[in-house]
Amino acid sequence: MDADLVLTGGEQSPLSVSGAEWLDWFKLLKPRVVSLVVFTGWIGLYLAPGHLNPVLAFTAILCIAVAAGAAGAINMWYERDIDALMHRTRNRPIPAGRIEPGAALAFGLALAVGSVIMMWLATNLCAATILALSIAFYVFVYTIWLKRRTPQNIVIGGAAGAFPPLIGWAAVTGSVDVLPLLLFAVVFFWTPPHFWALSLYACRDYTRAGVPMLPVVAGATETRRQIFGYTLVLGVFSVLPWALGYTGALYGISACLLSLGFIVCAWFVLRDGQAEDGTSLTGDRPARLTFRYSLAYLAAIFLAIAADHLVH
Repeated sequence: MDADLVLTGGEQSPLSVSGAEWLDWFKLLKPRVVSLVVFTGWIGLYLAPGHLNPVLAFTAILCIAVAAGAAGAINMWYERDIDALMHRTRNRPIPAGRIEPGAALAFGLALAVGSVIMMWLATNLCAATILALSIAFYVFVYTIWLKRRTPQNIVIGGAAGAFPPLIGWAAVTGSVDVLPLLLFAVVFFWTPPHFWALSLYACRDYTRAGVPMLPVVAGATETRRQIFGYTLVLGVFSVLPWALGYTGALYGISACLLSLGFIVCAWFVLRDGQAEDGTSLTGDRPARLTFRYSLAYLAAIFLAIAADHLVH
């Protein structure tokens, strides 16, 4: 029996209800996604030449986090029908009935507008404009236009998650330069192998929901080829900051080793055998390993460039 019910004589305590509600509102923000967005945005801010007052720097990072959460909330509002059909998303607050769709949309819109205005007031118009563009791209281009229409949804839509380094850089400088654009490219080309690895073992969910992810439309074999191809391209772009002289050897060596590890993971995915029905003979272990490695890879790449900047 629930301890709260015992302590309150059979009635649920207001504290527990409030806690559960707050947790659901927090989940609307997609906190795991936000954490990665905040990290890459902070690296962009850290690498930028010039100085930003620590309070304003914190405000800029907070705005990036709030904007990413706002986009996630609007995404959950729009995708509540397909979320209800997929095992890994059906317990999200909206399809589970714990938050009303209209309230979620209003929440997301308020956070989106507030984050852009605050970024403008705290830093500059350039950073605020890129922040607004990132929200609009994720909501209108990826969520509404691409996701239910084309298996290229992740390829094109991946740009939405690549904006944070540009925003962080622009918050300090009021402009955009080559280095943050290269970091944008790293995240952009990282996104397809990252999400396609996930979609290989979540294929049934996407099929059930009618989402045209690459494994659903083109099959597992073609998806494995695409994962390997994009991982090779990612490897090239990851070493460009070093090759073009924007970083030192610490980053260059780290990028080479990390990318080699990603390529090896993608190779195992490519060589993964499959049964006649298209399912993996290994239980999708290579795809799961590649998905987990991809998360560590992106964090390590950005840590490496920050460490390189620190020693130089």
